[in-house]
Amino acid sequence: MRRVVQFSTGNVGRHSLAAIIGRPDLELAGVHASGPPKTGRDAADLCGLSEPTGVIATDDIDALIALKPDCVVYTAQGETRPMEAIEQMSKLLAAGINVVGTSMVWLVTPRQADDWLRVPLEQACEAGNASLFVNGIDPGYSGDTAVHSALSLVTRAKSVAVQEIFDYANYDDFEYTGTAMGFGNSPDADLPPAFLPGVLTSLFGGLIRNLARHLDVELDDVTQRFEPWYTTERIECTMTTVEPGHMAAMRFAVEGIRGGEPVITVEHINRLTAASAPDWEYPPDGMTGVHKVVVEGEPRIEMTTHLSHPVLDVTDAGCVSTAARAVNAIDWVCRAPAGLVAVEDIPPTEFLRGLMW
Repeated sequence: MRRVVQFSTGNVGRHSLAAIIGRPDLELAGVHASGPPKTGRDAADLCGLSEPTGVIATDDIDALIALKPDCVVYTAQGETRPMEAIEQMSKLLAAGINVVGTSMVWLVTPRQADDWLRVPLEQACEAGNASLFVNGIDPGYSGDTAVHSALSLVTRAKSVAVQEIFDYANYDDFEYTGTAMGFGNSPDADLPPAFLPGVLTSLFGGLIRNLARHLDVELDDVTQRFEPWYTTERIECTMTTVEPGHMAAMRFAVEGIRGGEPVITVEHINRLTAASAPDWEYPPDGMTGVHKVVVEGEPRIEMTTHLSHPVLDVTDAGCVSTAARAVNAIDWVCRAPAGLVAVEDIPPTEFLRGLMW
C-alpha cells in the first residue's frame, strides 16, 4: 500500500484524486489546494465523490511533508510559474518523497531538459534519494508509448508524425489553454504566448530530439510553424465566445528536419466546434478528438487513439487519461533508483499494476 498526497485539484488533479481514493493499492494521505475556496474541504468533495474520506485539503506544504507519504501526484499548473513549481517539487524530493506529475511538460523527456530545470531537480532527487516522473497524454503517451508501438511494426521508417486533432469547445480552461493559444484573438492582436518564437520548440522540441535519439537519426534543425484560422460567424462554447473575424482554430507543429525535409513531426489541429477550419483535417466520423501516429515506412502504419466516457466530454476524458499516466506509475517510481525518470525507463507492464479490482 502506497501512501499518496494529491497536489492540486484542477482539470487533471480532480481526476487523479478520484483515482487515488478509488484504488485499493493506494492510500490518500493528504491533499494540497492553493487556497480558499478549496482548503478546508474533504478530498471527496473536491473530486465529485459522495463518501467523505476524512482527508482535508490544505495549502501547507510542510504539513503534507510531515505526513511522510511515499509519493506526491503533482498536477498543479507549472508552465506559467516554472520557478515556483521547481521549488515545490524540489522541496518534496529533497524530503525523500517521490513525485509523479503531469505538470512541467519539458520533463516528459528529462534528458532533453535544459539545465535551469533539470539540475535543481536532479540535486533534490539525490539529496532525498527520491525519483521524479512526469508524463501525460500529449505531451506524453502520443509521442512516446504510441510512437514506440507504431515503430515496432515497421522494418524501415521514412518519417514519423504525431498529431492531436481535437475540438476544444467544451474544454473549460480559457484561463490557461485559451489564453495561451489565443482563442478569440483578433488578427491584429499580439502573437499568442504559445506561438512566440521558440516557445513551441521549447515545449515539443525535447520530444523530437528524444525520438531522433531513439531512431539514431541526426537532425539538421528543429523548427516550428503556426497557422491561425478566423471565423466569419459568432461561436459560443464553453471555452469562450469568439466574435466574427477572430481566431477559432489553429494548427501548429514542431518539426525535426533532415536533408531539408521534416522526418519527425509533432502537429496539433485545435478548433472550437466542428464549424471551424472546415478545410483542415478532422478526426474520423463520430469522434471529437483523437491522437494519431502516422509512420511512413515498410509498411505504412496509422494508429488512432480515441477517448470516450459515458458522462464526461472527450476533453475531460483526456484529462482522466493524463492523470492515469502519472497515477499508474506510482508503484514503480517508488521502487526506482533516485533521479529523473523517463517513460522508456519504465517497463510497459508496470503501468498496468493495480488497474483491475
